[in-house]
Amino acid sequence: MGTSWWRSPAVVVLVTTALIGTGAPAANLTLPVSTADVRDTASTTTHGALPGAPVGALFTGGRHFCTASVVGSPGGDLVLTAAHCVPAGAPQDLYFAPGFHDGVAPFGMWQVTAVHVPAGWAAGADQDLDFAFLTVHQAGTPRPVQYLTGAETLGVDRGPAHDIVLTGYPDGVDSPVICPGRTTGFGAHQQRVACPGFPDGTSGGPWPAAVDPATGNGTVVGVVGGYQQGGDTPDVSYSATFDQDIQDTYDAAVR
Repeated sequence: MGTSWWRSPAVVVLVTTALIGTGAPAANLTLPVSTADVRDTASTTTHGALPGAPVGALFTGGRHFCTASVVGSPGGDLVLTAAHCVPAGAPQDLYFAPGFHDGVAPFGMWQVTAVHVPAGWAAGADQDLDFAFLTVHQAGTPRPVQYLTGAETLGVDRGPAHDIVLTGYPDGVDSPVICPGRTTGFGAHQQRVACPGFPDGTSGGPWPAAVDPATGNGTVVGVVGGYQQGGDTPDVSYSATFDQDIQDTYDAAVR
């Protein structure tokens, strides 16, 4: 459910770029409303609600095309998305806007300076490995993005069944769609959730479980991607299972 690019090397990919100034962050650092505040009935999508602060849109060429979220890391600078959202080559024009809503980036734009994907994805776009970690930086900002937005916790080997809050940015819309739902297993290495209204652009959208009502942050157990790059219908989304492969990719990213 997003623009598709992939790489060819047969190793975990680490691509770096020179830092490009993106301006100072917005002066108002008040966190947006948590995703917990828009939960209502299962599988009912809320349009135009404010996202949780760690969730945002990926931009290239001045438009957003996929979704991503901040995940906790020692450096505080890692973002999680779907691997099929990552452009080939050095990400010279790839930015993350956490908390993006109504055309506003309350924390500013953060340049992607490195990309980390599993070796199996790099070698052949394996749909069971459709996840990527991005390192982000904002020129002139001394603290990492996690300090400003908070972060989701990466959940590994948690099983297929969870109550989650799914968030994504449909192409051409300047606010996200948000839906609480229940995940189920789909084959050996995939999971799925029924949430209406998640078309192209929502790829990379996080699946946080056990969301804290005070912070809106949870344990992310999936991202829109995997089977059919997230699904060929906007009403059912898929994710690769988070197992040792994503842990290995995360460990490589933090190194």
